[in-house]
Amino acid sequence: MKGLVTKNTGSWYEVKTEGGQSYNCKIKGNLRLKDIKSTNPIAVGDFVEFALSDDETGIISDIHDRKNYIIRRSSNLSKQSHILAANLDLVILVVTINYPETSTIFIDRFIASAEAYNIPACIVINKTDLYNDDEMQYAEALKSLYEIIGYPVFMISAIQKESSIELSKYLKDKTTLISGNSGVGKSTLINSLLPESIIKTNEISFFHNRGTHTTTFSQMYELENGGLIIDTPGIKGFGTIDMEQDEISHYFKEIFKTSKNCRFTNCTHIHEPDCAVLKAVENHQISQSRYNSYLSILSDFGDGKYR
Repeated sequence: MKGLVTKNTGSWYEVKTEGGQSYNCKIKGNLRLKDIKSTNPIAVGDFVEFALSDDETGIISDIHDRKNYIIRRSSNLSKQSHILAANLDLVILVVTINYPETSTIFIDRFIASAEAYNIPACIVINKTDLYNDDEMQYAEALKSLYEIIGYPVFMISAIQKESSIELSKYLKDKTTLISGNSGVGKSTLINSLLPESIIKTNEISFFHNRGTHTTTFSQMYELENGGLIIDTPGIKGFGTIDMEQDEISHYFKEIFKTSKNCRFTNCTHIHEPDCAVLKAVENHQISQSRYNSYLSILSDFGDGKYR
């Protein structure tokens, strides 16, 4: 049978068939992913082949080819990757200006990885109800920065369901991964997007998880207006993986566009003469924060931080 992986709790996977039936499944012992060394060989969003055993649990025997996936390093010291989700139309990064603060380096690492795997990215700035005037001004500046580059940005307060209406329309008929640092309000946002029946189920599962709203596994939910969203555990850092050093600038839209005017085709945009990128940074045509994030990813290749 063919099914869609809708939940991953470690060694068990929930797989939903085209007919709407869900089964708890395990991976067949000799199943291995080609070309990907991952801590989780199957991810939410994967289409798989499985067969039922006598006790109605499933055994996954094969994975269908993915159109894309997004991964990160499983930890700062690990050489293995962790697949966040597969077969995506969109990734959303939920960020907060404060309570807690999301760094621009984290934002840029995430969306650079989305670029590397050819997945459209969107930013949601949450908790706008908590910000003072200075924080709100910074949020507006951040929104402007990323919209100019070409990324949709929504400013919301997830506890006010009406503020997510436009975002909900944007997600229609898409399979979307929602990610972000721990504490930015992903679970609250997801509940604001879901049908009432699923919200009640979610609240019960949160209660049994020691009363916290901390996601400990990846799970897919259906939206009322069409579309799917995938909730993932909060992440503290985002180690990039499977990127070549000379390709990093390709994943920063404005740097890549500007680099076409550099004197040298292999310009690193660090020290070369007549570097159009350095000139653009100096003239504030490229954000200093974005350029710093570019240098941060480049540094991964030199200090062994994520290697």
